[in-house]
Amino acid sequence: MKLGLANKAKLERLRFLRRVVEKEIVHLNYSAKKVFDQPFTYKRAVSLEKDAELAEQVEAFSSRFCRLQDTIGDKLLPAWLDVLGENPKIAIENLDKAEKIGVLSSVELWLELRQLRNQMVHEYIEDLSVLADALQTSFENLEFIVGVGNAIVSDLEKRGLTVS
Repeated sequence: MKLGLANKAKLERLRFLRRVVEKEIVHLNYSAKKVFDQPFTYKRAVSLEKDAELAEQVEAFSSRFCRLQDTIGDKLLPAWLDVLGENPKIAIENLDKAEKIGVLSSVELWLELRQLRNQMVHEYIEDLSVLADALQTSFENLEFIVGVGNAIVSDLEKRGLTVS
């Protein structure tokens, strides 16, 4: 595929975003190993008040999980659609296109995981069982989030738009 100047700039943006996503995945996996050496239960959530190290690890995991999903959904996905000539629109429409093209297996799951942000960041102050469930669900769906980013990169490579 022959690229014009504008598309070369867009492809460079994708290269940058790929590097960012790859680094975010490494950091998220590191945090996940620290927090989820065992299931994250209500009992562990209760211990956060007295266990500063675990509290910091949970904070890092939560932040990194949300950041990766933001980077993929708000930056990488629209940039990919733009390079494909799909005119990125609002987030839900971009997700629908990604599902139709085949790089996202479930818009519904993506949106459910997006809702975990508030549960991990805000609601845990009032209800530690909500925090425990949100954290465990996030961990159980890491491969889904990572897989979307990897699928976008693979799609570009299949189209001859190498972004390495």
